[in-house]
Order: sequence, then C-alpha cells, then structure tokens
Amino acid sequence: MEIFKAMADSNEVCSHAHLETFVRLSSDKYFVQLYNQLSSKNPMLLVEVSESPQLKSSLICVDNRLGVSEFSLNFLKDRVRIRASCNGLLCCSSIPDKGVYYVCNPMTGDYKILPRSRERPVTRFHPDGEAALVGLACNLSTQKFNVVLAGHHRTFGHRPDGTFVCLVFDSESNKWRKFVSFQDDQFMFSQMNKNQVVFVNKALHWLTGSSSSCVLALDLDADVWRRMSLPDQVSEGSGNRLYLSELDGCLSVIQISDTWMNIWGLESYEKEEWSLVDRVSLRCIRGLVPGIFPICQSGEFVFLATHKHVLLYHRKSRVWKEMYSVKNSSTLPLWFSAHAFRGTILSCR
Repeated sequence: MEIFKAMADSNEVCSHAHLETFVRLSSDKYFVQLYNQLSSKNPMLLVEVSESPQLKSSLICVDNRLGVSEFSLNFLKDRVRIRASCNGLLCCSSIPDKGVYYVCNPMTGDYKILPRSRERPVTRFHPDGEAALVGLACNLSTQKFNVVLAGHHRTFGHRPDGTFVCLVFDSESNKWRKFVSFQDDQFMFSQMNKNQVVFVNKALHWLTGSSSSCVLALDLDADVWRRMSLPDQVSEGSGNRLYLSELDGCLSVIQISDTWMNIWGLESYEKEEWSLVDRVSLRCIRGLVPGIFPICQSGEFVFLATHKHVLLYHRKSRVWKEMYSVKNSSTLPLWFSAHAFRGTILSCR
C-alpha cells in the first residue's frame, strides 16, 4: 500500500526507484491481484488527440488523481486505431494493414498479434470489408481474454443477406471460432453503437440506436445473442440520449437530456431490474450539453468528453472540473476516440 501511495503522490510520472520496485513486485501474484483490484475501482479516460492534419496524433490518459499524462503505443511499431478497451487491455487494428489486430497492455508494453482467421478471406463484413463491431472481453480472475469481430455477411457485389457473422478469438486456445445468427431485425444490428461496448457477467453488451432501443448481449460461453430491456422510464424521445457504461462491475445506462443526466444501474442481471443511481443537474454546463458524451464512471465520479474538453464530475461534492482541453483546432472531437481504461498487470500472451 505504501508503494501505491508513493507512486500516486510522486510529482514525476514514475521515478526510477518506483519503476524498479514495481517491476520486481509485478511477478508476485498477491501484489498483482491487489493492484488489479484497486485499479478496477479507478477508471481512467484514454483519448486520441489530433490538433492538426499535419501533426501526428497523440494519446493522453486522464486520471482522477494524477491528472493528464501522455500515452504511447509505439511498442507496437505500427500505426493503429484503438477499437476496444477492457480491464487494462486494448484491442487495436492496423491502419496500413487491414485485417491485422493487436491486443496489448500499455502499462507493461506486452502485446499479441492475433492470428488471421481462416474465415477472413471468404467472409466479407459490411461495410468496407471491416468488422462492424469489435469487442474485447478480459477476465481478470482467469487472466484470459476474447476478441469479437462481427458484422453482416455479404457476397461480393451484393447487399447483406441477413446473416450476422461473429468471429470469436480465445486467448486460451489461441484460435478463432465462428457462429452465424439469422436476424429478423437487421436494422437493429446495423444501428448498434459501435464504440460503447461493455463487458460484464461474462458477456459483451452493445446499445442499439433504433427506435426500439435495447441492449444486445453476446454470451461468450454459449455464443448466443440476448436482447435485454432498458429501464421503463428511459426513452430516446424529447432530446434524450442514451449511453451504455459500466458501474462498479454492473451494467449501467446514462440518460442525458437538456438539463439532467440520469444514471441507471442494473441491480439484477437475470431479472433485468434497473434502479436510478444518480440524477445530475447539467445547468452549469448547459452550453456543452449538446455535444457531451459520458465515457466512464465509478461510484465517485463520471468522465465526460466534448469536442474539445474532458470533464470530471464528482458525484459526492457535485462539482464539475475541467481535466483537459484542446488549445488549437482539433480535426476530430475528443469523444470520437475516447475510451474507458484501467491500468492493470495482465499478460496478453
């Protein structure tokens, strides 16, 4: 615990002495378990910043306690796009080499290049041959992970035929498996929110954006899709926007209107019973509300991103704080490339 405190109170990102101690203890199973438990309670925000088309984009990590620090994926030796984040691991796709995926741990510099699936040459995803959905599921207790690539199957030169193809990579077997779903409601799958995927209860969850909003869950043990209902009081009408998140290990839905942010938590996963966890007034940031997006949360705070700002809301004190802002013109809004992140000690191999 003294090491955690020293690292947190240090003015430097990580002193040489702290780094040596950390490396030595990272091989101790009890230390790793304790470190991961503490990190799971402190979600951070990871965002790609591109201040001009001429300059190379950079990554920053925003921490509730330590503030803003630079982040690097240079150890991958490739230009990549972050596609998903889960429990300290990132799933990245290669920009110059389509179809190449990495799973990496930025805290340790450990990474794995996923083997190409045999199905990939004959399975075309919509659109542009890329998987429409990318999900990463990392189980800290088993130290295993899964990567999910999913999309509508289509024959070359034809429209999608109604089949929804899922490829699941298993880190334990180091192999891909495939299953196909025949969906009556193709529109529902085409409108799923691609960036907000949440892993809880051994399943990946996406929020649909169609008129009949719901949560679609992929059970990774059974390879089955499950449709889950939202709170009865939640609706997307009248300017309300919905976002999927994770809150202390449970599924959560954040509802944003012109003046309020309602945070719902799933109390019973089996019975699909929701409860209102918090209700936050947005009046003091009224000018930012139309373009604000919640990225991650804990029982103590909520991280949100706008076009140029990263905000932190403290739930107990009900105080808003600006954690980061883009000084120059940004080519893309911050929320476009923002991901929830946790610093964990976990191998990708």
